[in-house]
Amino acid sequence: MRVRQHSIRVDVPGQRAPSDPLAGPAASPGDPRGRGDGLGWVTRAVFGDSRLRLSLGADAGATLAYAVVPSLERARFLLPLAGRRVTAGSVLAYNALRPPRVRAGRAAVGLLAWAGALRLTGAPVLSVHVPAGVEPGEVLLCAHLAGLLGVPGLHAAIGIRPPDPHHKPTLQLFDDAGRPRGYAKIGWNDGTRAMVRAEAACLADLPRPGGALPVVPGLVLHTRWQDREVAVVAPMPRRVRRLRGPDRPRLAAMLAVARRGGPATAPRPLRDAPLLDDWRRRAAGAPAVAPSGAHPAAMSIGEAIDAIGARDGDLACEFGDWHGDWVPWNMARHRGRLYLWDWENRGSGVPVGFDLAHQAFQTALSLHGRPAADCAAAADAALRRYGPGLGLDAARQRLVADAYLVELWLRTYELSAGGAGWNPRLHPALLHLLTERLGPGPASRAARSDVPPDQDQSKDIPSRADSAALYGR
Repeated sequence: MRVRQHSIRVDVPGQRAPSDPLAGPAASPGDPRGRGDGLGWVTRAVFGDSRLRLSLGADAGATLAYAVVPSLERARFLLPLAGRRVTAGSVLAYNALRPPRVRAGRAAVGLLAWAGALRLTGAPVLSVHVPAGVEPGEVLLCAHLAGLLGVPGLHAAIGIRPPDPHHKPTLQLFDDAGRPRGYAKIGWNDGTRAMVRAEAACLADLPRPGGALPVVPGLVLHTRWQDREVAVVAPMPRRVRRLRGPDRPRLAAMLAVARRGGPATAPRPLRDAPLLDDWRRRAAGAPAVAPSGAHPAAMSIGEAIDAIGARDGDLACEFGDWHGDWVPWNMARHRGRLYLWDWENRGSGVPVGFDLAHQAFQTALSLHGRPAADCAAAADAALRRYGPGLGLDAARQRLVADAYLVELWLRTYELSAGGAGWNPRLHPALLHLLTERLGPGPASRAARSDVPPDQDQSKDIPSRADSAALYGR
């Protein structure tokens, strides 16, 4: 089971107030857009136009109708009630990607939909009304996309997750025959709009698949509608399947992504690469000392960057691209090829091995609910076991692990500074980890000088030599 992550708001320099879809008039009684749960958040994001009227309960006069599965209080999915083929297709599409228990449940619901007996599930109905005299394409995103794509009818199945300013609503698009036509990703606040733009730009720039490069669903459309940034990504093959051994890193594919399908690049010292300067630019405005709530001896992110530069500046390694969210649930297989999607976090100019560290860290965090320290230990273990296959010896494994933690903190900071709030599972825990691995910096040591001796916990933080022992140095 994947653990959902929530964020809390902690003030940081430059942080803006969190944004939320449909920040206009309060929803009328019975309108699900007024709810504070995932159903409310998704309906605000997808059906945000104030001219629309939303209600719960079947209504023969509704423009659109959705089954809320499995219930209002545990809503996980909105299934389009637009004919048996569409409803069944939206449940059964890509079911082979799902775990066996989920697959069985969706298969049963799909059979009921084919038989026209979905009412037997007891799922409530969400009705959407377009007022008379208003063109659907003005107020309904799906109708607007149908016009742009030249599809006579387009229907959306919509996943529901708890409200989170980091999440993007995603519409699975189907035509009148129930065939998949793509995925529409919606950016609704500053952070998610930037993610959608980044993925659209990335998909337009990626090399053509070949050799060990994964197959990537292509960009069909990138547009802006009202204040939403929208990217439509091509559907995957109908017979795509889950990975066998999903925890096993696909090293050849990682290297192919890092090298953009070309040969290895010549190693160069860390101090000669743009990475350190890029980090410092992104960290501008971050607190000069560790924020309130951190370990008394925790270093700031600037000190962590300087410490890595001082320790590993002369270390030569290969730099390249990384996917940025290489995890098993973003991958599948079809006819012997690896499929890889969700490229909004792709980056370049990083040490080869970031995707390996990310897979181990995020699998421990999101699938197993482990604390950050355990996730970092999982990344260390993966680098020790698989790093040699990426050309990483012990010193370079350590660099990749520590550099990845810096990159992850910077992502967390950037989201928070954009008004999204801190992820409490990563902040200030990542600063604690960096301090343990790199040693407290001057500013944090000065801050600790004001801590009474009986409260000074610095003795509990391992030295650099202790941390380096993880990598045999």
